[in-house]
Amino acid sequence: MAGFNKVVHTYEEAMAGLEDNMTIIAGGFGLSGNPEGLIKEIKRKGTKGITLVSNNCGTTEHGLGILLFDKQIKKMVASYVGENANFEAQMMSGELEVELTPQGTLAEKMRAGGAGIPAFFTATGYGTPVAEGKEVREFDGRNYILEESITGDFAIVKAWKADTYGNLVFRKTARNFNPLAATAGKITVVEVEEIVEPGELDPDEIHTPGIYVNRLIKGTFEKIIEQRTVRSE
Repeated sequence: MAGFNKVVHTYEEAMAGLEDNMTIIAGGFGLSGNPEGLIKEIKRKGTKGITLVSNNCGTTEHGLGILLFDKQIKKMVASYVGENANFEAQMMSGELEVELTPQGTLAEKMRAGGAGIPAFFTATGYGTPVAEGKEVREFDGRNYILEESITGDFAIVKAWKADTYGNLVFRKTARNFNPLAATAGKITVVEVEEIVEPGELDPDEIHTPGIYVNRLIKGTFEKIIEQRTVRSE
């Protein structure tokens, strides 16, 4: 069953084939569930002209935000753009194209893309700038806008545990956008904390089946806390 083994041993192997002007879908929410090593490899490669689809763009110093230092991102599709001074500066100067998308709509765009559904109607955003230029239809007396799904040349994902076949288990809030992103990439690369042998995962605990995964690498993670709040003495 060696052909089912998805494990690679270097980040260079993991991101092989990534070229300028590609679309990357990234899991994560803030700094939770970030594929840290894969992001650093994109930075190391110096890939330019990226269209990046993710809930947000990390912080100024961490997560996807590090790709802004050398202006590797051409366009950002996201639902939230705070916490990042470089993002703000590049957006305001026009160097970075930004497509703001309601969070639930963004999640559904990824899910639909992974399911082979090209578009869907949603009431979210109707009557706001989000709806500008989009088809509107009425269902049961309520107006809906047509949203196109999203797929990427690459999807980069962080999971907690996987077997060598690429079956994935996510942990708590780090699950967030990761299972959706995993389905929507032509090449899906997953960074995990632990890799086990086939049969060691309970089938009932698998969140994403290995059919969606192309490459799997074991990483180490800083797990930085974005906003640390502690109780006063």
